[in-house]
Amino acid sequence: MSSNLRVLIVRFSSLGDVVLATPLPEAVRRRHPDARITFVTRRRYADLLHTHPAVDRVVALDPGESMASLAQRVRAESFDIGLDLQRSLRSRRLRAALPGRWATADSARGERFCLIWFGRAPRQPLDVTRRYFAAARWLGIEPGDQRPRIYLTAADRDRAAQLAPAESIALAPGAAWASKRWPAARWRDLARRLLADGNQVVALGAAEEQALLDVPGVIPAFGLPLRVTAAVLERARALVAHDSGLLHLGIAVGTPAVALFGPTVRALGFVAESASVRVIERDLACRPCSPFGSVSCPLGHHRCLGGIPVEPVAAALQEVAA
Repeated sequence: MSSNLRVLIVRFSSLGDVVLATPLPEAVRRRHPDARITFVTRRRYADLLHTHPAVDRVVALDPGESMASLAQRVRAESFDIGLDLQRSLRSRRLRAALPGRWATADSARGERFCLIWFGRAPRQPLDVTRRYFAAARWLGIEPGDQRPRIYLTAADRDRAAQLAPAESIALAPGAAWASKRWPAARWRDLARRLLADGNQVVALGAAEEQALLDVPGVIPAFGLPLRVTAAVLERARALVAHDSGLLHLGIAVGTPAVALFGPTVRALGFVAESASVRVIERDLACRPCSPFGSVSCPLGHHRCLGGIPVEPVAAALQEVAA
C-alpha cells in the first residue's frame, strides 16, 4: 500500500450518521499514518469535521449544489480509494462523476425491511459504525475503537461556558421527524420538575425548535453552531433526547443520556449499547414502523411516545446523572 494513500470519505447526512462516521478517519490514520483523508459532507455538518485531527480536507456540499459541481471541487485532489458511506442516489451520482476505485457501506435495507414489516430480527447487528468500517476493510482497518468523537476548540468551550452553567441538565426536544418527538407537554412537565428540584436546565436544538420547550427558568440554547452545541452538551451532567442527531452528539462528547425511542428501535443499528445511555421505550407490536421516523404515526395514535409518562424518564435521568 502506498505510504501517501489518498482516501475520500463521503457521508452527506444526517447529523447522527456524520457523527457515527467520525471514528473511521482515525482508524485509517492509525493504519496509514501518512494517508491524506478528505471528507465530503453537507455544509451544515462541515464544522464538525474541520477540527477532526485525522481529516486533512473537508469539502462541503452547498444547498442546491449539483453533483457535477461538487465533483469538480473534489477533483482538485485525486484519490486512491473512495468510501461511500451514504449509498444513495446522490452519492451514486458523485461516484459516476468521479470514476475510480470505490467501496460502499452496506445499507442493510433488506434487514431493516424484514425487521419493520415482518418482525424478523437481523442475524447480525446492524450497527452503522461497524458497516462503515467494513467498507474500509481492504485498507486493513480493524474494528478497534468505534466510539464517535467530536473535537472541540477552546473558543467552542468558552462560548458554551457563557451560555450554560456546568453540570446542568440538557434537554433536546426536537427531532427531524414529528413521529419521533415526545409530546411537548411532557417536555415542559419534565423541565418544571427538574427546575423545582433545584437543577439548572438548558434546552438545545435548531432555532425553529425553541417553541417546543419555552419554559421560564430553562436556559434557551437553540440555533447554535454544532460544535458550540456539542460544547454545551459536554458541560452537562446528563442529556435527555429523542433518537436524534443531538443524542449522538451528546454521546460523542461523553455525556450520559436518556434516549426516548418511539417509531424506531435499537436493533435498527443507529445507537450502540452503552452503559452511559438509558433507552426509554414501550413494547408495542407496531414498533418499529420506520427506520428513520415519519411525518405522523401510520396508525394515528402515536402511543409509542405519547404513552411514555414523565416519571420513568425522570427516574432514568436521576440514574445516569448520578
